[in-house]
Amino acid sequence: MSALEETAQKNHNVIIEDRKKFTLSGVKEVLAFDDESIALETVMGKLYIKGAGLHILSFESEIGDLAGEGRLHAVIYTAEEPNGGFFHRLFR
Repeated sequence: MSALEETAQKNHNVIIEDRKKFTLSGVKEVLAFDDESIALETVMGKLYIKGAGLHILSFESEIGDLAGEGRLHAVIYTAEEPNGGFFHRLFR
């Protein structure tokens, strides 16, 4: 991995445009996705995106950049897997 790629992996940014388009950096892995939710592992922990008509447009795993679109309802960080309560209902 180059020094540029290592630096990019350490930074994490989320850009949301009009709740319809989103761009993320610092994404390590796409854990799961469908048209209503996306689960990601980022350099800052797990990130869950909830919405409607969600699509991943591109994911450059070497540098950790992800772009997507759809109607965003929630963006949630968590250190734990959603296994009950609020998060379980939100992401099932």
